[in-house]
Amino acid sequence: MNAAPGPAGAGPVVVVGGGVVGLCTAYYLAAAGLPVEIVERRGLGSGVSRGNAGWICLSHSTPVPAPGVVRYALRSLGRPDSPLYLRPLPDPAFVGWLWRFWRSSTPDTFRRGYAAIAELNRTTFDLFDGLREAGVETTLTRPGMVHAFLSPAEARHHLAVQREMAEGRYPIPDDVVTGDRARLLDDALSSGVRAAYLVEGEGVVDPEAFARGLGESLAAAGVKIHEQADVTGFRSSAGRVAAVRTTQGEIPCAAVVVAAGMRSARLLSDLGAPLPLQAGKGYSFSVDLTPAPRHTLYFGERRAVASPIGATTRIGGTMELSGNNNRLDWRRVVAVALASRHYLGPWFDDPDDLVGLIRDPWVGGRPFLPDGLPVIDRVPGHDNVYAATGHGMLGVTLGPATGHRLAEFVRTGRRPEELAPFRFDRLRGRLSPRRGQGAANGS
Repeated sequence: MNAAPGPAGAGPVVVVGGGVVGLCTAYYLAAAGLPVEIVERRGLGSGVSRGNAGWICLSHSTPVPAPGVVRYALRSLGRPDSPLYLRPLPDPAFVGWLWRFWRSSTPDTFRRGYAAIAELNRTTFDLFDGLREAGVETTLTRPGMVHAFLSPAEARHHLAVQREMAEGRYPIPDDVVTGDRARLLDDALSSGVRAAYLVEGEGVVDPEAFARGLGESLAAAGVKIHEQADVTGFRSSAGRVAAVRTTQGEIPCAAVVVAAGMRSARLLSDLGAPLPLQAGKGYSFSVDLTPAPRHTLYFGERRAVASPIGATTRIGGTMELSGNNNRLDWRRVVAVALASRHYLGPWFDDPDDLVGLIRDPWVGGRPFLPDGLPVIDRVPGHDNVYAATGHGMLGVTLGPATGHRLAEFVRTGRRPEELAPFRFDRLRGRLSPRRGQGAANGS
């Protein structure tokens, strides 16, 4: 393969972050013939990607700020068992973020955000096919997604909203299945499920195995991967980053892609381009169920999920806005487990039993911007620095699409049309470089 023109300057494109978004970006950059190096402070796929439910889906790729979500969050105050838990903090940045989140939850803003994600997501399954054909072990299967409800009325309302938003982009059934027939859509569902519908073709991956497959493919292609290496700063001059400083030494570079999840906020702030990222904490764990789900499952009223991943079932849920931390609150794990019992039946008798039944309890701070959309753009004030962060719960689903389009941007210098809604400056002046701040950490 002939090398693409790529960014000006000697050295590789350094991708900061070894989660699915960073790995996919590195993959498409390398596939285009550019030299690439990856810097990951722990191991590849060890961050938010690891505990993800693994969904590759069109029907649930929506911004979190939606009409009614703030009212729902306010009702969660003081209720750590709520699917959406808000714990107020005496932090002006957090309060400001919540205010902007509320401003983004109007119907018009939600529709624009949904359309932007749907357009970026349009080629997702084609990209996964391309990765598999190139030898990447994606682990993708497409069993479809069953949406299960305790109430037929709630199921029909949800289906009507989803059909309106889909606008023909993916198949939606005409009606819900009710009564005892609902549980026949998946053997794992209990008699408590009184209505359900199946969205065919939706997929699931083992996110850890997918990240591992990407890493193996990148290593085989000659991409140098620096694990257990933390980025400590940048050497910059005249609006360009010349090197990335890490705990393992300095890496000269032609360009940089910051795809480091929540850590992106600090790195971008060092470059004079702060982003208002907040952690939307999610919880998951694995358990052996008999029978195990054959589809991915969405538990409508409780906003929890279940995914068949390998020989086990991963159950996850909750959105916790409690600051930028990764503290695991066991009450939230119990809340997810209790929520799942309404749909899967009594797979445990007492919450005290969970310690011996579940494996890999996980909490992760998924990076959110207040409008619920990621930033996939060149960093203001720097000709050769790009950011891909803020994907929230959609990092695994949108990883290939983000990486493919951002690699095109880095390679050609021209922003693909699909990335226009994910610009840095869409949140107005507060995301632009601070006046008077020069290059970060030296020259």
